[in-house]
Amino acid sequence: MATEGASGLQVLLSTLQSSYDKDVILNIISVLSELLSAGTHRRIHYMISKGGTEALLQTFVNMARSDPVDYKVIVPLLRLLVKVGQRDEKVGEKAQKLEATDVILSLTRKNISKYENLTPCLSALQVFASNVPTGYMLGINGALELLFKVITPYTKRHTQTIKAAIEALAALLKSKSNCRRAVNRGYVSILLQFYQDWHSCDSNNSFVSIRRGLLRCCKHITNVRSGREAFLQARGMEILFATTQECTNCRQLDSIVSSAVQVLRKCCPKCTLPLSTITSTYTFHVPGISMSEPPTKTYSQEDESEDEDTDMEINLGNESQEDDDLETDLNKLRSRPKPDRTDKELEQYKALFPELTQNFQDLVSEPDEGLTSTCNVSSQPFPCSCNIILNQRINGHKCGKRGQHTTSETSPACALEPQNLRNNSSGAYQLERESINNSDPLSCNKNHKKNISASDFVSVVHGEPSSLPHNIKSFQVPKSDGDECENHKIVNQLLEQHKGNIPFHDPHIYMDNAERTKSIPDYRVLAFPDFWGHCSPPHSQKLDTRKLGSLRDTIFEDIERYLKPGDLLNRVVFDLNNPSTSESLENINSLKFFSKFESGNLRKVIQVREFEYDLIMNADVNTNQHHQWFYFEVSSMRANVPYRFNVINCEKVNSQFNYGMQPVMYSVTNALHGKSYWVRTGYNISYYKNLFCYRASEARKRQRYYTLTFTIKFPHCEDVCYLAYHYPYTYSTLMSHLQLLGQKHDSKKVFFNQQIMCHTLGGNPCPVVTITAKPSSKCHKYIQDMCNRQYIVLTARVHPGESNASWVMKGTLEFLISSDPIAEILRELFIFKIIPMLNPDGVINGNHRCSLNGEDLNRQWISPNCNLQPTIYHLKGLLYYLNSINKTPLVFCDYHGHSQRKNVFFYGCSIKETLWQAGCVVDSSVLLEDVGYRALPKILDKIAPVFSMANSSFLVEKSRESTARVVVWKEIGVLRSYTMESTYCGFNQGSYKGMQVGTKELEEMGAKFCLGLLILQTKSVFHPTLPPQVVALLEAEKHSAEYQRTSSSETDDEPPCSEEIDYNTDSCSDDETESTNVDMNTKERTSQENIASKNYEAPNSEENFTSLYNSSKGLPFPSKQRGCSPEVNLPHGDQSYDLSNNTPMDHCL
Repeated sequence: MATEGASGLQVLLSTLQSSYDKDVILNIISVLSELLSAGTHRRIHYMISKGGTEALLQTFVNMARSDPVDYKVIVPLLRLLVKVGQRDEKVGEKAQKLEATDVILSLTRKNISKYENLTPCLSALQVFASNVPTGYMLGINGALELLFKVITPYTKRHTQTIKAAIEALAALLKSKSNCRRAVNRGYVSILLQFYQDWHSCDSNNSFVSIRRGLLRCCKHITNVRSGREAFLQARGMEILFATTQECTNCRQLDSIVSSAVQVLRKCCPKCTLPLSTITSTYTFHVPGISMSEPPTKTYSQEDESEDEDTDMEINLGNESQEDDDLETDLNKLRSRPKPDRTDKELEQYKALFPELTQNFQDLVSEPDEGLTSTCNVSSQPFPCSCNIILNQRINGHKCGKRGQHTTSETSPACALEPQNLRNNSSGAYQLERESINNSDPLSCNKNHKKNISASDFVSVVHGEPSSLPHNIKSFQVPKSDGDECENHKIVNQLLEQHKGNIPFHDPHIYMDNAERTKSIPDYRVLAFPDFWGHCSPPHSQKLDTRKLGSLRDTIFEDIERYLKPGDLLNRVVFDLNNPSTSESLENINSLKFFSKFESGNLRKVIQVREFEYDLIMNADVNTNQHHQWFYFEVSSMRANVPYRFNVINCEKVNSQFNYGMQPVMYSVTNALHGKSYWVRTGYNISYYKNLFCYRASEARKRQRYYTLTFTIKFPHCEDVCYLAYHYPYTYSTLMSHLQLLGQKHDSKKVFFNQQIMCHTLGGNPCPVVTITAKPSSKCHKYIQDMCNRQYIVLTARVHPGESNASWVMKGTLEFLISSDPIAEILRELFIFKIIPMLNPDGVINGNHRCSLNGEDLNRQWISPNCNLQPTIYHLKGLLYYLNSINKTPLVFCDYHGHSQRKNVFFYGCSIKETLWQAGCVVDSSVLLEDVGYRALPKILDKIAPVFSMANSSFLVEKSRESTARVVVWKEIGVLRSYTMESTYCGFNQGSYKGMQVGTKELEEMGAKFCLGLLILQTKSVFHPTLPPQVVALLEAEKHSAEYQRTSSSETDDEPPCSEEIDYNTDSCSDDETESTNVDMNTKERTSQENIASKNYEAPNSEENFTSLYNSSKGLPFPSKQRGCSPEVNLPHGDQSYDLSNNTPMDHCL
């Protein structure tokens, strides 16, 4: 009986549970059904919380054990029990405890032929089996055998009962033990035959739910290895593939296609990449370290996980530990480690600051000096390294022989190999090398002259670029002195075509710098786009829209490879390890590939079908991982023919290629016609998990690679085109750019100084650039004023594959040396120390992430080694030196690229925001923190159309404690220490919303960053009043650019793809209704992006930055509407920083 004061529901449940009067029970069931049919599911959950499930189960057991059983009571009771049980996660446990599982099996057996009673029993069985342990017990007690009796043989009678039985069977098969039991009893072939019967007889698609339920059963059975083996033996691949092909044109059957694709991909046998080893083709001997191969990633069928949901469990585990990565130890957050070197060691960095130690005349007259040659630091010019061949291949290409790279403290010059161009029998010119063992190395200081040599040839240009001769293969640029020859004429005629309309680019200067670049493969070829140059295209390109069904069609083509291997060519057409492969394909109908040039990355190409190619990227030097960056040449194509390219060894779980990003292409023919720029290209672009596997380490199960697939129609026949992950920016391009900047700046006003900070492991100089304004007078006062300027330290390209960072840096450099009035003011205010490329070796050798010793340099900042990480070691020393002379930089910013997000945004450092995000209690009266770190990103949010404050984050994570941003903030004491992340993809906000990023937008961001620095400084404590000229300039800036922001609620998460299909083969979700499944790629992307950029959300108040910003008479920029922008919650009584008046910015909370 109900206790005194019980609610009406509790009284009903108590009465129901204790009564044996059938009329009373029916009345109560009717009342409860009516109550639960109205309103939301909250009523059901409330009933569950009051013991409703137990009451219904107990009543069911009581009525089922009565003699005789009254089905007029049992049937409505079961329907109500199913409705409630679907919302009760513990219904299976409760049913088992009250022995309802045994009762339901008994009733099902008794009513095997009485369908009106059998259907509700099967529905209840499904609900009980949704709990895996309960389903396991039901399987032991014969539930599987019972259900197969119900669903077979095929009949269209009693379809509701059959549907209920199939759904119950799918619930039972979530138990792996039940799956193995079903396999042992031969039920896999029965299920497939049953599915075939329903498919062939359901021409009107009236029983889609039954067909989908059978596929769900197959999906669960194939979660175990024995199930996949039985599925293959029963020709399940052929059956599902054939039946699914008949469903692809009907939108009503999308859910069936989705389920079938999951099963097919899961059961396709996994394999390794077609490589002898996945370790990088290039190896580098690190001085002082014994060579040992990185752990080889291998895979075999025996290694395969027993259960296909292993990866899913790992991913979920990573999500649950998301906040655990935050650093919550206040002592570590506040600690200020001592410098890792002595004051005497820091003195050597004085040489990198001539603006502080020399008078103006000395700076002009004396040559640049670097550091002493201690710990791999050298100021001497670097010796020349290799011959360069500028390939202008239209009908073929040749690959240079890989040179043996040696490294020592003195970095001796490499011996040269003379080369001859000889005319072959077909009239084409081919390059042949003659090895000479006793070649004398060039003197380090020798001023060599490039003489161009070639055999007789037909003119490269006959007036029109389209008339390029087909017999020209290559031309070389040897470094040794010699007579002028035909190759010189080829270069000159090409350069005559060059209109010189690309700012800060000169092919002659590029060739000179490329000659001095040292690489592991000893590059002897220049990529045409780098030699010729790139200018921004006239129009921005929109984000690509994927055609509905394109990914599904791609998956089917991949599955067809397994089913019809005889239709495949599987012909290797390019192999970086075996250059002779390309030479043997002269008379074969295939594209020609090449990647042995600076920043190139393509290891192997396999022609799968006539117009389809599998591409394998090379791992980073001395590693077996970090596959993302690609850059290669392709030629011998037909015009307007769709070629499909599959990059099959990608590693990241998702990519912006799924959300509108396209690779970039450069056409030589277009360039010679005046279109000298990279363009976004490709369609049917998808990024998905493939069937190639490896074992990363002993600690983890098998891993799977991902495929980037795209289709291209080349615009010209027999063209030479280059394809890349993103707009390439090579080391030689940087050195040429710096040389041109040094030549073209106004030497009367601009102090531009380029020095060698150090040499890399590969022997390449790492430049450091100083930019500021020259003193207006030679008197001591003006020179001293220059020395008193604050420092801004900017770095980029620590990760070689993030070429977008170099384009942003290019915009910064060009703006700072320009005659723009804002740039002039900036030079008067600051001294800029810029290291534009921190990882030259990685950039040169086509790495994506690492340096030559296989390490991520942005994880070495805590204790860098001068011999292993020289650029990081000396940059940190440079910062320590500034700190030691009381010139700690105002801003440190490390330019990066981000592959998972759109827009441009900051990562910064905040103790309070980190603790708040981790859920720690923060006493603002005890923990003081300067909130000035938010000023610069807030400013950029207002003035830069591509920048997003909402995407920015200021959390300090344990996994990032050794990065530049965190170490410079913690050890050097730079409050405004940032990582600036630029998208590879495009923008979902502002005036560029819906557009892909181009070099114009990246360079513009570099310039806007400088403008942000000016606003930051003019509003700071050091400049309490806004100079009139600055006010006028900022007003002009505001009116010249209309940065109207549009509202975007998709700042953190990508919208789902238009194609909502679960292609993740590891998914074992049972949440499949009449609608199609949620795209698992979208889920993975959301998880990764949220982890990468989890923002702090303020508890209550928000600083009204927009109103403060707009109230400034010197800075009335339009506000940006935003879904949310994380702000610091300022306690009452604390003064917030205000950019609109003269309030200092460096107060504390």
